[in-house]
Parts: sequence; C-alpha cells; structure tokens
Amino acid sequence: MLDLKGKWALVTGASRGIGKLAAEALAEHGCNLILLSRDKQHTAPLAAVLSERVMVHEVACDLADAQSVEQAIAEIDALGVPVDVILNNAGVQIAYRTDYWQTPVSDYMTSFQINTVSPMMLCYHFIPKMIERGFGRVVNTTSGIRLEPEQAGYSASKAALDKVTIDLGSKLEGTGVAINLTDPGWCRTDLGGPHAPNAPESALPGVIVGAFIEQPKSGRNLAAGLFYGMTLEEAAAKADTM
Repeated sequence: MLDLKGKWALVTGASRGIGKLAAEALAEHGCNLILLSRDKQHTAPLAAVLSERVMVHEVACDLADAQSVEQAIAEIDALGVPVDVILNNAGVQIAYRTDYWQTPVSDYMTSFQINTVSPMMLCYHFIPKMIERGFGRVVNTTSGIRLEPEQAGYSASKAALDKVTIDLGSKLEGTGVAINLTDPGWCRTDLGGPHAPNAPESALPGVIVGAFIEQPKSGRNLAAGLFYGMTLEEAAAKADTM
C-alpha cells in the first residue's frame, strides 16, 4: 500500500457524507488536504479538526458553474502545493422522474456539468502536472444505476464520466499516474436519501483505495462493495491484483 504521508489530496464534496468520511480517512494516513465545497463555512468544522493532524486548505467552488471551477483551480494553484491525489466525490442527482417522458433538458445540463464536466476540468488541469512529477492518483465517483430512465440525467452523466475516465486512463501507462472509478453503492447520504440500504461508512475503504494502489493501473471500477469489511491495507492489496 502506498504511503501518502505528506502528499496533497483534493477532495470535492468534502463537507459531508462520503466526501467528509474520505477526507477524514486520508488525514488518518497523513495526507494533507484541500477541501472543496460550495462554501468554506461548510468545511470549516472539519478543517478545524483535521488541521490538528495534517495541513488543510479550504476552497469554495460551485461545480454547477464552470467559471467557479476555473476560479477554484486558480486558487488551488496559488497555494503552491502539488495536487497528488484527486477524489472527485461530489455529485448531484437532480430528481426522480416518475413520468420520465417529461424529463426536462435542465436535468441533463445540470447533471453533466456537475457530474462529468467539472470533475474532468480538474483532471485536465492537474493530471499533466502529476505526469511531470511522475506520480498521481485520481478516483472519479461513478454509479451503478442501470435501466432507470427515471434518473436519466444522473445515470447518463455518470456513464459519460466512466467513458472519459477509461479513455483518458489509456493514455497514462508508464507515467506513474493512475485514474480509476469507484462506485460507493446506494448509501444514506443527501444524494442517496434516507431509505438507502447502506450506511455511508460502508463505502470505505473502497472509495479511497484507488489513492493507495501501488500499481498505477488505470480504467478500473474499484467499487466499494468489492472491499467491504476490509482494512485499507487489505483493500489496497486486492486492488493491486485486479
């Protein structure tokens, strides 16, 4: 398992749910953090706690707005720290359209901006810098939703994220950089809702294992369910054989 102590990780959607849990787990292993959320007030309590262990920066960003993402990227660059790990955790599920024939265009536009375009903006900016340094790990959060036109905007945007992640990963062999996917499963988060079968904690260590793999192999879905009940060390060892 990789030792990420002293490395810098950018975590989107870090103020709550699985993103918050992922940030806490990274801090436990000595990873410095850039916590991204819509408002720094949302991450302030977490930053106060984690800054006792590691270095922490907070960045405000509305992933629904490409200009806001560009501004956040500029703010991160100005920090003068290398982004070694990206966990593109943040996402949105707009609505469940029982009458899916009436799905509005806005479902697609908002879903694709937040779930596909903004994560890839971060990838396109920071991965070349990772390649220059010869190291990087990127984990994009996907979904296992299939055959549900009721959630078309969400599922289509995640399918698009899968495609660009796999395609981009095909260009990274030999660079020391890996980009992979993770599916946390249906969890009781703000996105998953209160009736989801799984606690958010069940997504770990799966949602972060892609950051700790030693072998920089790209294009895999390191779904959380594959690692349920394992320690991070066990999960990383399994992921390296996949």
